[in-house]
Amino acid sequence: MAALAVVETPSGKDAIAEGLLQLLKPAVQQLDLHVHSVRESQVELREHIDNLAAELCRINEHQKVALDLDPYVKKLLNARRRVVLVNNILQNAQERLRRLNHNVAKETARRKTMLETSGAFSTRPPSKP
Repeated sequence: MAALAVVETPSGKDAIAEGLLQLLKPAVQQLDLHVHSVRESQVELREHIDNLAAELCRINEHQKVALDLDPYVKKLLNARRRVVLVNNILQNAQERLRRLNHNVAKETARRKTMLETSGAFSTRPPSKP
């Protein structure tokens, strides 16, 4: 029952919230880094698709034999469109993660300031009854 009383106090709730924030912050930062690297890969893939499509068009123009590469170029352009779509989704997710990370940091700082001003981190020993 004593543990329950500690959780119900504001400082107990703040400690739990602070612990949760500290637990989530590294995961959010790691996820943000992974999203960033995937976005870079998507941009590189899109550039390769563009180069390949241009090369196929160039080859098609210079061929003496009528070789129909248009379906392949269309498939590449469709793949490029999907890559751009995924990149936009990742960009939106990364922006949400950035805002979440910012809010976590802001809330952590607010709670730390609140705890410091309430005397929870005071260096003097507690008074004995």
